[in-house]
Amino acid sequence: MKGLKTFNRGGVHPPGKKYLSENKPIKNAVISDLSVIAMSQHLGSPAESIVNPGDIVREGMLIGKSTGFISGNIHSPVPGTVKEISDIYLPNGMTSKAVVIEMEGEFDRLGKESIETNWEHLSGKELIEIINSNGIVGLGGATFPANVKFTLPKGKKAEYLVINGVECEPYLTADHRLMLEKADQIIEGIKIIASIIKPEKLVIGIEINKENAIESLKEAALRADLPLDVVSLKVKYPQGDEKQLLKAVTGKEVPSGALPMEIGCVVSNVGTVNAIYEAVVLGKPLIERVITVSGGAIKNPQNLKARIGTPIRSLIEECGGFTEEPVKVVVGGPMMGFTIYDLDTPVTKGTSGILALTSREVRGAAQTACISCGRCIAACPMGLNPTTLFKYIDHTEYDSAENIGLMDCKECGSCGYVCLARIPLIQGMRLGKRMLRTKKVKA
Repeated sequence: MKGLKTFNRGGVHPPGKKYLSENKPIKNAVISDLSVIAMSQHLGSPAESIVNPGDIVREGMLIGKSTGFISGNIHSPVPGTVKEISDIYLPNGMTSKAVVIEMEGEFDRLGKESIETNWEHLSGKELIEIINSNGIVGLGGATFPANVKFTLPKGKKAEYLVINGVECEPYLTADHRLMLEKADQIIEGIKIIASIIKPEKLVIGIEINKENAIESLKEAALRADLPLDVVSLKVKYPQGDEKQLLKAVTGKEVPSGALPMEIGCVVSNVGTVNAIYEAVVLGKPLIERVITVSGGAIKNPQNLKARIGTPIRSLIEECGGFTEEPVKVVVGGPMMGFTIYDLDTPVTKGTSGILALTSREVRGAAQTACISCGRCIAACPMGLNPTTLFKYIDHTEYDSAENIGLMDCKECGSCGYVCLARIPLIQGMRLGKRMLRTKKVKA
């Protein structure tokens, strides 16, 4: 581990648990008879449904149109009939309109040979439009619309295109498998992004616990004659946060309240890069993604390529169901994910993992008063004081929390992980941010 690059402030080392699924090749999940496709599965304004109950839809057909600059198109993952337009709860507790489709009819893509398109003659503007029309968003968790990210502000230049292959959350191995199984496609996707933003340097950061993925990307870059710097990183959470990743691989620090472009960097997750390849080369909208289904309560952990809108219950059943009743079912990783209580909650573009955790894994304990041990401060990669922030939020002093850096919190969960008093710090930060945003909207 000596000499490996990493960020220099805070961070934690939770047990990886990646052995449960890291050697499981990606498998196509069974397609559910009923798909529930949320209109809000990206950062920004929800898409507007352009179909009605009774409409016949085809696989990959546009069913939700983006409604603003920061928004995303939504496509039908299956052929079938629109059964209803309903309201559903998302894993983060927010509500969304959803198109419910009953599968029937012939698939246009499934089982058919893909025809590859030569994209190299296309302009950056044309490539961005393809990415936009196919509804590509960030698959690393933030779900930021990719066409917006790759549209550089006027007067700005990209020094670095940094690809995030870290996948530092425990249990999750979907990106790891993509780097092993789709290395050539990822390299082609990097070329496409580079053609749009024209960076001076190309870098991908991968933690050293994925040595085979490091070699896979090096070999693929060599085959494609792409000058990609594959950087081996220390195993440390939250290495995959874009600000910590940039600090590790470029030495640059993103200023408070700023985006990576402020220091000449653009960051994209490997899953997003693969989706861009599929959109541009194969003409495929974002209708499926790879998801890790794991945890101590899952009988047969796997990496499944699942259609958007698939009920989580269906994927758990495909992995053999539960070996015991889980204490928690989490969508995402255990550090930043959301606990759900309804297994019919559908897969969205941002669903990276489904974890069924036992009492042994959750380490549940009663909350006590803060003992002022300072562990949360030492663990925070942003240099914040989580205990003071929580106290302000708990007393509804949201402006005071904002003044000491609340909006810089990355919600990584490092503070809560080390808290001896079991204070729900991350939930407090999320509440504080939500209240501040609500207050500014009303102002």
